[in-house]
Amino acid sequence: MKLTHASAAILLAASLASCAAPNRAEEDASSDATLAQTETGKVKGVQQEGVIAFKGIPYAAPPIGDLRWRAPQPAKSWDGTLEATAFGHDCMQIPFAADEAPLTTTPAEDCLYVNVWKPADAKEGDKLPVLFWIYGGGWVNGGSSPSVYDGAPLAEEGLVVVSFNYRLGRFGFFAHPALTAANEDNGLLGNYGYLDQIAALEWVNENIAAFGGDPEKITIMGESAGGSAVLNLMTTPLADGLFEGAIAMSAPARMDAMQKPVTSDDRPDGEDDGVGFAKWAGITGDGRDALKQLRALPADTIVAGTGMASKPVAPASGPMIDGTIITGPSNAFEAGREEMVPLMIGTTSMDLGFGPPLTPDELFAGFSDPESAREAYAAFSDDPSRLRQAIYSDMLMAEPARFVANAHTAQGQPVWYYRFGYVADSKRDEWPGAPHATDIPYFMDTVSARYGDATTQDDREAAAQMSDYVVSFVKTGDPSDAAAPDWLRYEPVEQPILLLTKDGPELTPDPLADRLDAVETWSMPEPGKD
Repeated sequence: MKLTHASAAILLAASLASCAAPNRAEEDASSDATLAQTETGKVKGVQQEGVIAFKGIPYAAPPIGDLRWRAPQPAKSWDGTLEATAFGHDCMQIPFAADEAPLTTTPAEDCLYVNVWKPADAKEGDKLPVLFWIYGGGWVNGGSSPSVYDGAPLAEEGLVVVSFNYRLGRFGFFAHPALTAANEDNGLLGNYGYLDQIAALEWVNENIAAFGGDPEKITIMGESAGGSAVLNLMTTPLADGLFEGAIAMSAPARMDAMQKPVTSDDRPDGEDDGVGFAKWAGITGDGRDALKQLRALPADTIVAGTGMASKPVAPASGPMIDGTIITGPSNAFEAGREEMVPLMIGTTSMDLGFGPPLTPDELFAGFSDPESAREAYAAFSDDPSRLRQAIYSDMLMAEPARFVANAHTAQGQPVWYYRFGYVADSKRDEWPGAPHATDIPYFMDTVSARYGDATTQDDREAAAQMSDYVVSFVKTGDPSDAAAPDWLRYEPVEQPILLLTKDGPELTPDPLADRLDAVETWSMPEPGKD
């Protein structure tokens, strides 16, 4: 895909829990399945039917005070038993009403907690497969507390399910010359939220056996920003060997062209954004005093203007290219520098995609072969709004997913490619396709938590079928072992894709192949040209 600076700006626009104190009771983890001994102390969960949930376990020290904008530091050990019965705070953010996964905690800066669900009869040494969930939210919203992310349904199917929080917005992605000069973490700068993800994954490797999980059978799974994180974990050397499978849902995989470097002498960078924010907050300079003042700012000042539905008040950065934490996922996949593990990847049928309100003629002027593109998008010829959405969605989500599928397959790795198009019964008059993020409650089998009393038996059956693929993939590295219809591996010639619709799964050559071939060549047309 050709990306001009203007095209990159379009894509960039689209991108834009309290922990109970330990008690002192002495309890025996060997005789009580609700107890587990972690590296930092004993934890006690809660059993609900066939699952035991452990919530709010610290995997790192609170990133507050002098630890704001530091790599995650080790959590302190505790004596006695930690009552792991409630989510820790989700990370600091400005929640928004339209969130498909609304938070159930009050966001706070002290937020680095992990949650574990296991089958009630699981015990240390069982070596059950592990699913590691990474939430989305445009790097400014999201958390592990939403009910649609409940790990219990998949734990009932024999998995150990893990979720966690990572820092967001300016808390998670921030650069400033004062931080660069201080160099407190040996060059690990800017991408603190991604460092949290790696630290949480390391925690799982070190501790999951205590919950009956297998540290050598971990699958990472994420959606949207979380899907992008999956691809980043596949391409950063800091995560080498920490997982054995990957599921990337609606991952904007061609992010390289729109990500700024942490620091640069010849182009806008993350430090420029940090200086701009500091100026807005009344802080100047680039030395230790400036860093001290930045770390003393109230959390509400840091978070200002950074939510998905918030009006910006000062510059802010998302993930930044630094060469270590983020090496540039699409470049890495092109070069075959990704983790060689089985991969499931796909999008929704009406996925995220928006940009400037160009006319159809202006849109088609951006294709290398405008007439072929018009034919590929003929279904939208009478609806300019749907045409824009389709092209921008293909550009941001669908074509990049196919690109990763092709690149990973070229390395001899097994890939399963899907497009989720099931729409809940209660939404079929409202949604012509499956919007961004609506696949999550089906893949995680939490559809009733999303649609409540409006959930139908068809919705539940679709969720059971689609979550079967996830469970099978996590257990065996192959979703086609599920009870649902077989799902053949992807190959670049026929491009077999599993369409997940109200009529059930259908394996077919990709019906959008012509559109994706066309949009691969798209770049922003020059003003005034048709």
